[in-house]
Amino acid sequence: MLFFALPLAGITFPAITTGVIGLGCYYAAYIAEAYRGAIDDIPAGQWEAARALDFSRGDTWRRIILPQALKPMLPVLGNYLIGMFKETPLLAVITIPELFQAAKQIAGMTYRYNEPYTVMALMFLAISVPTSLLFKYLERRSHV
Repeated sequence: MLFFALPLAGITFPAITTGVIGLGCYYAAYIAEAYRGAIDDIPAGQWEAARALDFSRGDTWRRIILPQALKPMLPVLGNYLIGMFKETPLLAVITIPELFQAAKQIAGMTYRYNEPYTVMALMFLAISVPTSLLFKYLERRSHV
């Protein structure tokens, strides 16, 4: 919609900007719901204790609520980040050159399909695996 419908109203963005906004809005909705669920899981006693200790609203969020909500959120955030990366080939629809499209072009020119697609898969792994390991490390570190 951003790439095809907004120009009808006279609003245009470069393709990469449209892709970033589109994927960002798509995943923002899921992440917001995950945050809401994590914050709803904080016991009411935590909020009451902050009020009883006369914490400001900002201090209540920063020092009490968010640290407790972030622990269960780390795996969810990691999954969404990796999912967002894996969905970047969808951006080829709006003319953003991306990895899969480049591999397809190389394979079409050379008639060798295994090498470009293997390199593409290794590049996806080179980004996904370290990201997954980073979130696993952060998750273990937050449970200490």
